[in-house]
Amino acid sequence: QGSHKRSNSTPETPQAKRAPPSRSPLGLFSPGSFSPSVTPSQKYSSRTGRGEAVAAFGAVQGQAWLGTAGGTAGGTTGGTAGTGSTGVTVRAFGSPEQLLSQPYRFMFQKLLDVREALAERVEELGEVLRRHHGLEGFSSAVIPAQEPVTVLGTISCDGNGKLNPKSVLLVGDREHSGGAQVPLDLSELPEYSLFPGQVVALEGTNPTGRRMVVTKIYEVTP
Repeated sequence: QGSHKRSNSTPETPQAKRAPPSRSPLGLFSPGSFSPSVTPSQKYSSRTGRGEAVAAFGAVQGQAWLGTAGGTAGGTTGGTAGTGSTGVTVRAFGSPEQLLSQPYRFMFQKLLDVREALAERVEELGEVLRRHHGLEGFSSAVIPAQEPVTVLGTISCDGNGKLNPKSVLLVGDREHSGGAQVPLDLSELPEYSLFPGQVVALEGTNPTGRRMVVTKIYEVTP
């Protein structure tokens, strides 16, 4: 067999590379290959039709609202607002307890206040579930129960990963379970759809007090 001589390529004597093909594979899928004769876009400062609506979805008929220093405000579909010498006045509807009486900084609440608000929300939704599904009452989620019991709580995850059938926890309500957590066994359910933070009422057994075997889920329905 003849010997194969290895070519030497140094910065002083570079070896000529093969010429690239006339059309690379990436060129086949470039915008220029699909529209080679496209007109170059104009500069942003020289564009026309600034501030004009070029597309709209749905028809709005006669929706015109006006407000001046001493005029009126109203609309063809929404009634009228109060008028006065100082302009349009706005009145909030609802009980005074549900309205903000002073400004507050969003996401700067104390953790204890957030916990109290969430606990009250769970209790309110629990009462809605009890009346809607005709439930007698709720039991503790961590006390061992050989017979089926109904518990109330929120869905949680046992870690920072995604929720899966092996990582579902129930954070019991404060009144009956004291906020304790219990893992859930969902193998007895034919179908289910859960998400973290969901308020549910569960029916099942908890023989050891460490894992609840769920047989039915009561969800909040509109």
